[in-house]
Amino acid sequence: MRHEPQRDTSRGNLLTDSPELYEARFPDPERIAGRWAEDVLRRYGAGPRVLDIGCGTGRDAAYLHGAGRTVVGADLSTVMLEYAREHHPGPEYRHADLRGFDLGAFDAVVCLDSALLYCHTNDDLDGFLTSCRAGLAPGGLLVAELRNGAFFLGRTELLDTPTVDAFSRHGTVHRSTTTLSLDRAAQLLRRRRVWSADDGSPPVEQHSAWRLLFPQELRHFLTAHGFTVLGLYDRPGPRTEPPWRAGDDAATTVDADRLHLVARLTG
Repeated sequence: MRHEPQRDTSRGNLLTDSPELYEARFPDPERIAGRWAEDVLRRYGAGPRVLDIGCGTGRDAAYLHGAGRTVVGADLSTVMLEYAREHHPGPEYRHADLRGFDLGAFDAVVCLDSALLYCHTNDDLDGFLTSCRAGLAPGGLLVAELRNGAFFLGRTELLDTPTVDAFSRHGTVHRSTTTLSLDRAAQLLRRRRVWSADDGSPPVEQHSAWRLLFPQELRHFLTAHGFTVLGLYDRPGPRTEPPWRAGDDAATTVDADRLHLVARLTG
């Protein structure tokens, strides 16, 4: 429901070059991601100042703004930020890299749709958490939604076999063929995606990757940066099947392919 990697991919990345295509490919008409984030923030008593880091097209930041919060949406893609300002006004949108940022003081940092996993190295992750700690008020919350590295321990059903998706925008059908593979040495889940369209444009091949973080590894990093983990569970959430609905209770398992994290700055 959000954008591609947390790096400026303004050349050769179909979706970050064309945010309206991103929203067509990943529609969220019920604003499930924003509603889930707001539910977590309310449940854990977060204050009104929220940073949505890796905000993409701004849908979720705008939802949180509409819920009465003072929101800054930050992203590394200038194209996404321009789109967000025009189509999802309300928040203040700022250019920033999640691996190191200084955007003011907040009561909560929200990082959805695996944006955190574009921290590919330990230094990247330390930079993100150091920035969160510096920007959060005492007792502030970190809320994240991401892929679960533990899911890929012994499981291969999502790997090495191409999957094909298609959607239509203004009469043009866009198709993507996506293949996921593991880079075990780097602890990365790599994605190769080839886009094609029926308008005669040439195919576009894109490569990206997510860091695979395991639950205990994630707890260790958070504790080292002064956070106490309040919740770490696999479902329900905005990208699970079935997706989160208001009133759902969090599971106590961390076995499925998504992780949902709630941590409080206490150190």
